Amino acid sequence: MAKVLVLLLCLVQAFVALPAGYPIGLYDLRHTLTTDLSTQEGVHAAWDEVHTVSTLQGIVNRENPRLYVYFVKNGEIDVDTYWWNMYRRQREWLHGRDTIFYHSLEELVTAYKDDIQGVVLYDSEVPSTSNVASAIAGIENLIAIRYDTSPGSVYDRLVAHGPRLKVRCWLVNPDGSRLFTGKKGSIIPQTTRESSGSLKADPYLWFIEKYMKTRKCNTRYAAYYIDQRWMDNPTAVVRNHHTLCNHDFFVSRKAFFFDLSPWGDEPATDDPTQPVGTDLSVLKEFLLEAYKQNEGKEMCYIGGFPAWAFKYTKHAGGKHEDVPTEWEFSRLISAYNAFKDADAIGYGALANASFWQHFPLKKCYPQKWIDREELEKRGLLTKAGNINYAGRNFIIFYVGDYDASSWLSQRMIDLWNHPDRGKEPLMWCVSPVLSERVPHVMHYIRSTASDNDYFASADNGAGYLMPGMLQVPRPISGLPSGIGAWKRHCECCYKQWGLSVTGFVIDGEAPGLNKEGLNAYADFSPHGIVPQKCPLFSIHEGMPVLRSDLDLVDNDPVAAANVLVKRVHERQNTIRFHWFRAILKSPEWYHRVMEEVRKQDPDIVLLDAPSFFELLRYASPHP
Repeated sequence: MAKVLVLLLCLVQAFVALPAGYPIGLYDLRHTLTTDLSTQEGVHAAWDEVHTVSTLQGIVNRENPRLYVYFVKNGEIDVDTYWWNMYRRQREWLHGRDTIFYHSLEELVTAYKDDIQGVVLYDSEVPSTSNVASAIAGIENLIAIRYDTSPGSVYDRLVAHGPRLKVRCWLVNPDGSRLFTGKKGSIIPQTTRESSGSLKADPYLWFIEKYMKTRKCNTRYAAYYIDQRWMDNPTAVVRNHHTLCNHDFFVSRKAFFFDLSPWGDEPATDDPTQPVGTDLSVLKEFLLEAYKQNEGKEMCYIGGFPAWAFKYTKHAGGKHEDVPTEWEFSRLISAYNAFKDADAIGYGALANASFWQHFPLKKCYPQKWIDREELEKRGLLTKAGNINYAGRNFIIFYVGDYDASSWLSQRMIDLWNHPDRGKEPLMWCVSPVLSERVPHVMHYIRSTASDNDYFASADNGAGYLMPGMLQVPRPISGLPSGIGAWKRHCECCYKQWGLSVTGFVIDGEAPGLNKEGLNAYADFSPHGIVPQKCPLFSIHEGMPVLRSDLDLVDNDPVAAANVLVKRVHERQNTIRFHWFRAILKSPEWYHRVMEEVRKQDPDIVLLDAPSFFELLRYASPHP
């Protein structure tokens, strides 16, 4: 009876209305997407205003949702307009709220002038100061502006003229010369610390001394986004991938910011004269200081992803490939109890997270699991408790990758809303920690799911890390076990979102899960996990553990079906349960794949996630 009451409370919980008494400000940043990137003026215009507005937005939206911007576009899809219109509808969260549209940067900043204390001014000749500026902006309630005295620059419009904001923090000397020199043997300004010998690293070390060690920043949040080096190659990928619009949430949380290489065997590609390993050393110092201040009990949430098209890989003159760089960063942060919300290149831009963080979620989003009686009714299990194979192979799709708030926000508009959704049973693998920055998207998909849509967690739980690096002994950090902190973090998220399956565990170059790690997953993901480094199939404390298999990468459904059928036939004498991963494929693609699979072999059966994983409990590796 108690469980029924809890379920009813979850289902009927009403939205909390927005606080009354103030209008929501609106500002359009989309004009920065059309500047001429072949000119210095166009590049500066694309960068400067978005950076300043994003830091302003993070401050203004810290306590309440007061400022919304239009910026992110995915092809012809206007992402921010879509989600705004969604929740402006009758009976939705933003319905009926008054708005004020601001037509210029000067007008916008003047309107919110009382919310800020002034400006943090950064050095256009020292790229890392742009990230340091964002961190200081959140801590000191300052907006970040690049030092540029040319007519029409943001500095000219807001500091030299216009509202004439006061510069409260200088990351460049008042005459425009460098505050930081990176000269070996010198002392980093305003500290007693010797220079690292790296112009890039010294501003970060300055921040660690002045803000981090003095406990002024929030070490539970960090932001890993490209610094102003983006301006050297702004057309490397989609033009909004300076990801400045992503800063607002982390400014609101007073996070620390960085853009550092995870590799210790070569200089960072954006600072080739630095001593080898300097970037890695500074990154470890950030992570260790965060670990200490979090007392090893809290996980550190890092937004962002290695900017592989710009830095740290062969694309930029390094010696490492893209995926190994992704994995090395994951391996590294995991050693210090940190995970990432992976705003990766392609769909990495996310605006308004500081606004949407206030969206009123339900306390829980339950999902129904299947029981033995239902498996028997469906002819999947005999009365004796044996799997009724009848010559069949059972498959499931890992529908991903939704381990990034930016990807979920951009791609659910077209993928989730496809008319073919619901034709096939699909296991949508979404990291529950994305509710921090895109709770409105999480609520939407859960509220509109069909009977054929089931949700499991994306890699590797409530955030992307490599859980083997949480286990002792811990390479890199040598710290005590972080499994307990990870378990507590995941338990809370899984409970709210009704999750009991972890659809994929990326082990990468980290150790596989040992008994301690498996025990933790058995507690918060009791219905199953799919790691890379494990036996083909096993049961641990009642939890099915199935080794991951193939990625289906072909856009052509027939080609993908051919790969799937071939793989099933290769393995069917060993195991009859098969997992396939696909990334950002539409419901139409899955449906057409299965139409072709059924033509080739009608005994290959796509199961819903509860049936697949519950049936695994009755399975043997050798049918």
